[in-house]
Amino acid sequence: MPEGTPARAKDVSRIGRTPLLPVRLRVAGRWREVGLKLEQFNPGGSVKDRTAYALVEDLEDRGLLGPGRTVVESTSGNLGAALAYVCRSRGYPFVAVVDPRASRRNLDEMAALAATLERVDAPDAHGGYLRARIRRVRELLASDPTCVWPDQYRNPANPRVHREQTGPEILRHGSGRPDAVFVAVSTGGTLAGVAQYLRMVAPGCRVVGVDVRGSVVLGGPPGRRRLTGIGAGRPSDFARPGDGDQVRHLSDAEAVAACRLLRERTGVGVGGSSGAVLAAAARYLTERPEVERVVCLCADGADRYEDTLYSGAWLREHGFATGTTGAAAARTAAAGLAFDAVALA
Repeated sequence: MPEGTPARAKDVSRIGRTPLLPVRLRVAGRWREVGLKLEQFNPGGSVKDRTAYALVEDLEDRGLLGPGRTVVESTSGNLGAALAYVCRSRGYPFVAVVDPRASRRNLDEMAALAATLERVDAPDAHGGYLRARIRRVRELLASDPTCVWPDQYRNPANPRVHREQTGPEILRHGSGRPDAVFVAVSTGGTLAGVAQYLRMVAPGCRVVGVDVRGSVVLGGPPGRRRLTGIGAGRPSDFARPGDGDQVRHLSDAEAVAACRLLRERTGVGVGGSSGAVLAAAARYLTERPEVERVVCLCADGADRYEDTLYSGAWLREHGFATGTTGAAAARTAAAGLAFDAVALA
């Protein structure tokens, strides 16, 4: 996959219309087709490009953002990178409140786009940083009246862009309507928007929300999480029980294993949340041999994770493998992975 578009060449008019790549998984000894909706082909490299553009446009439409104002947002990485270039294209300064788990690639990209980085270092009782980041955002708002917070966690522009754009794109791809669509959650905006659209126009398509163990976005007990881009330490303000037909919680190890196996066998690199949706789709197909076609919304690419989930040293440091590296080590750490091979369709 491409390493990413240079900051100066990014064009907000190119957001959306991302490709769907068919791959085959061997599940329970049988080859099954899965469509990967590759959001890494947005100009900023992730599905958060859509969200960032919608958030900024919403603030402008409501008269809250204009010359002399500064955008401030809490981010684990991808939204910050997307907001950095959207704000630069609009002429607004941007302050990203980040934490130690943000990838070096995202931090470097934000800095290259003239964003100011505010880092919080103290996690909450469960090892997450979301509450600390939001607390710092509120402090910045209180100290500077020119600052404006898009609030990706509560702003209805977040799910709306996925209801109006991402959901329709999934159905416009030419292979027929999917039987199920798998969407990872962080704020829950993508899941809520896609689900709302599919409920209206394709009620027979099942929507599956995918989270990691330890996240409380869609319920479940809080715990330690090692991946960024999926999960959160607070419930979603967008995703409702009726949005998804199912919720699947995957381990970090299963997500990492799926990512590494996909790249090893096909050359396609995706991020940790995409590995989680791929592993969830494989389990779903194992349970439902009658299902013909599923789609996985892949939020970003491997380029942001070369020093984490694609690094043997990082795997060992975080307990995914001991004394070995590579995809085989990740698969060993994820013994419950539901597929054992993958190929381009």
